[in-house]
Amino acid sequence: MASAAAPPSTGSPKVNAAIEKAAAAVPTPTRTGVDLYARFALAGALGCSITHGALTPVDVVKTRIQLDPAKYNRGMIGGFKQVIQSEGAGALLTGFGPTFAGYFVQGALKFGGYEFFKQQNINLLGLETASQYRTAVYLGSSALAEFFADIALCPLEATRIRLVSDPTYANGLIGGFSKILKNEGIGAFYAGFGPICFKQIPYTMAKFVVYEKAAEAIYRVYPKNTLSDGANTVVNLSAGLLAGLAAAVISQPADTMLSKINKTKGLPGESTTSRLIKIGKELGLRGSFTGLPARLFMVGSLTAGQFAIYGKFKALAGASSGVELAK
Repeated sequence: MASAAAPPSTGSPKVNAAIEKAAAAVPTPTRTGVDLYARFALAGALGCSITHGALTPVDVVKTRIQLDPAKYNRGMIGGFKQVIQSEGAGALLTGFGPTFAGYFVQGALKFGGYEFFKQQNINLLGLETASQYRTAVYLGSSALAEFFADIALCPLEATRIRLVSDPTYANGLIGGFSKILKNEGIGAFYAGFGPICFKQIPYTMAKFVVYEKAAEAIYRVYPKNTLSDGANTVVNLSAGLLAGLAAAVISQPADTMLSKINKTKGLPGESTTSRLIKIGKELGLRGSFTGLPARLFMVGSLTAGQFAIYGKFKALAGASSGVELAK
């Protein structure tokens, strides 16, 4: 939105300064309803799609380690070298299309939904009660938002994993999506819905709660309204990094199972539940955390970036009307 034109000069510096001060004192219109939440959603979509898209190479290596640990057993750096040597550098961008598209939609629903459900909880409980029990509000709001976001993400994530696990399967997002739909039906896209919810919902709950608590602790020492835009971005990055590390550990077993269940289609008549039980037995506790170092690096950095980008785009879009629950 274009900024308002500067008032014409009166010829007196003092009068000009008084006019500019009065103009600056006029409150910015408060955004509400669809207009507000659409801006939250756009900021979240950009934050998630940019960060996940940028880290596609790390995700490719992480997925290869999870799917074939016997072959990719040299850690993250060694995994990069193996992929480049055997398939070329271009293989590191396998699945970029579904990654960017999937997390654009998921980010919109996750961040926009979080702000929406947080406000609904405040309306239901009252600001004082919601503030007193804010951890529960953060947990409930993030869980609901992530559930709906996963419905949109699941088909694109299934396509991404199929492309990464078998680069010859199809040529990009549209080809992979169409082939799965034609050969296996729409149900194949949601074979991993249980694992993706099991992975993403606890991940998002930890992500938002740890972020909110970390930011709250920092702002208690350095009040938000005294910090510059740059300093607030550093706070978002720092709190986001801590949130990402915690969320990565909590969701790692489900992430490994999700990669496994989307690698190949199930046997005729085999239910998703039976497949998950079989995969869980094969992996064991130790196997469930295969690829954790790569994922700590990936999730820590992308979560820090998400909150930094989200905060910046919220400000640029004029969506600064979210209610703060921290005392």
